[in-house]
Amino acid sequence: MDTDREDLAATVSELHQLLGQLMRRMRAAHEGAALTLSQAAVLYRLVAEGPHTPAALARAERVRPQSMGATLGALEEQGLVVRGRHPTDGRQVVMTPTEAGSRLLEEIRSAKEGWLLDAIATRLDPDEQRTLIASVALLRRLVES
Repeated sequence: MDTDREDLAATVSELHQLLGQLMRRMRAAHEGAALTLSQAAVLYRLVAEGPHTPAALARAERVRPQSMGATLGALEEQGLVVRGRHPTDGRQVVMTPTEAGSRLLEEIRSAKEGWLLDAIATRLDPDEQRTLIASVALLRRLVES
């Protein structure tokens, strides 16, 4: 039996709202981080992918170069990224995360994941936990499609 499209639409709407609430709860798990969402996204990208030029970061994050400049300036001021020479083009610079930047991201990730792990372990029974584990694979398929 196929699921009714109206039921799917209602589920999509509820899932959208719940994911937003979940992300806000996870962000609240590490209130001490003085990073905006855009600063955190740039720092995550630099840690995961390595040094980037400001222009490449602006394209990747789909923001204007001026906005990226402000974001990078704030990260640099906090000692979370450093600017260095481009290896092949002396006219450009590359931004690299500092040890402090990498450490801050790990602290943030640990706090968020710790909160979620505790919530799942204490608020869901074992059957619900197994259902949640199975649903992660389904969500991954949606994201990768």
